[in-house]
Amino acid sequence: MAINQQISRVSPLLNVSNPYTNNVITTIETTSPNSLQSILDAAQRGAKACRALARYQRANILTKTAQIVSQRSDGFATTIVQESGKTITQARKEVARCINTLELSAEEAKRHAGEVIPFDSYEGAAGREGYTHRDPLGIIAAITPFNDPLNLVAHKLGPAIAGGNAVILKPSELTPLSAIKLVNAFVEAGLNEDIISVVIGDAALGEALIASEQVRMVSFTGGMKTGEAITRQAGLKKMAMDLGGNAPVIVMNDCNLELAVSSCVSGAFWAAGQNCIGVQRIYVHHTVFDLFTERFIAQTNAMNVGDPMITTMDLGPMINEAQAQRIETWVDAAIEQGAKVLTGHQRHGALYEPTVLTHVPMDAKVFEDEVFAPVVILEPYENFGEVIELANQTECSLHAGIFTNSMNKALQAIERLEFSGVMVNDSSDFRFDAMPFGGYKKGSLGREGVRYALEEMTQTKVVCFNRDHDEREDEH
Repeated sequence: MAINQQISRVSPLLNVSNPYTNNVITTIETTSPNSLQSILDAAQRGAKACRALARYQRANILTKTAQIVSQRSDGFATTIVQESGKTITQARKEVARCINTLELSAEEAKRHAGEVIPFDSYEGAAGREGYTHRDPLGIIAAITPFNDPLNLVAHKLGPAIAGGNAVILKPSELTPLSAIKLVNAFVEAGLNEDIISVVIGDAALGEALIASEQVRMVSFTGGMKTGEAITRQAGLKKMAMDLGGNAPVIVMNDCNLELAVSSCVSGAFWAAGQNCIGVQRIYVHHTVFDLFTERFIAQTNAMNVGDPMITTMDLGPMINEAQAQRIETWVDAAIEQGAKVLTGHQRHGALYEPTVLTHVPMDAKVFEDEVFAPVVILEPYENFGEVIELANQTECSLHAGIFTNSMNKALQAIERLEFSGVMVNDSSDFRFDAMPFGGYKKGSLGREGVRYALEEMTQTKVVCFNRDHDEREDEH
C-alpha cells in the first residue's frame, strides 16, 4: 500500500465489512489526529511539486492512471461490490465512469486557461495589455461518501491534480478500499506520493483536517448536517459541497409512458436507492396515474434482490443493516400517518426490498427528508401549477425530472423548477461526468463536473503590461 508511510502505526484498526455477508474484508489502520501535522506538511510539499508540473505532465499522469484503472477494471469493480454492496453490473459502470472522469480531467489539464483582457476597451487603461491565468489553491481537503466509492473520489482527485493542487483525501470509513486503490494507481502512474495523502478516521479527524489553516479548500460530498458543521469549523477557506437531494419527477399525460416508467424505476432503485439524485417523489397526472402505477409496480416486482456479485441481481444490500433498519422505521412511521404500501417494505438484514408508497403525508420523513434508500413515492396531480409547487417543496434541491412531449410545458418547468438540474424526458438520476453538478437553494456551494470543479479548485491571477511605460523607459 503506497500510502502506508502516512498512517500512524499506533492508530486503532478499522474493519472494513461486506454489507451483504457482513464478513470482514480486511483490516486497515486509521489515522491518528496527532499525525495530521506531518501529513499536512507532506501535502505542502506535494502542492509545490504538483504546481511545478507542466500541464502536459499532469495530463499524462491522469491519462496513465485512467489506463491502469481500465486494465484492472475487474478488480476495481469487485472491490466496489465487496465494500459497498453495489451490484457487479452497477460497479462495472462506476469503474467506466471513473475512467471517463480521469480522462476528462486530463483533457482539462491541457486546455484550462485564462483569457485575454481588452484593457484598451476602457478609458484610462489604453496602452496596456494583459491576460488571466489559473493558479492552484494549494492543499484541498476532499471528503467522500460511501455510495460511489470510486467515481466520487475521482471527481475530487482528477480536477485537483489537473489544477496543480495537493489533496488530503478522507474517504468514508465504510468504503475506503476503492479510494486507496485509486490513489495507488496515481502513484504507479508517476504522481509524487506527497501530492495525494489518504487519511482514514472518524469525525474528530475530519474536524482537525478542515480546521487547519494550511488547507485552502474543502470539497465535501455528504449530508446536510455534516455540511453545516463543516462550514462552522472550516474558517476562511473555499468550499464546494454536494449535500444531497430529494428529487421529484413529473409525469405528464402526453409523455411516452413506457419510457417514464422504466426510467423512474431505474432512477428510484439504482444502487439500492443510495443516490443523491435518485428519484424520490413521482407526481403523475391523474388521468394516467393508475396505468403508470400498475406498470411501475410490475417492473419493481420483477427486480431481483440479493447477492450483488450475481450479474442478474438488480439490487444488493444497503450499506449496512443499521441503514436498512433506519428506512424501515421511517416507512413504518409514514404508514402510521396514513401512507399506503403498494409493494415492498420487507427487510432481510441489510437487504431492503424496493418499496413503493402512496398517500404519503407531506410531514412524513420519507417525504420531507432525503430517503437515501430504495423507497419511492407515487402521487397523482391535476394541474401544472400545483405540481410545480409540490416539486419545489424541498430544500434538498439537486435534480428534478419531467416527462412530456410538450416543448412549452418543458420550458415552463425548466424556468420554474428550483433545482440545479432539470432532466427532460429523463429521470432525475441522469448525470454525465462533464456536466456541472451541485446544490441549489440551501447548501448551494460550488459545482462538480470536471471543468466546473477545476474552476472551483483554482484561482484567478491577472497580469497587466503597461506598454507606454516600456516605451518611456526605452527612450532613456
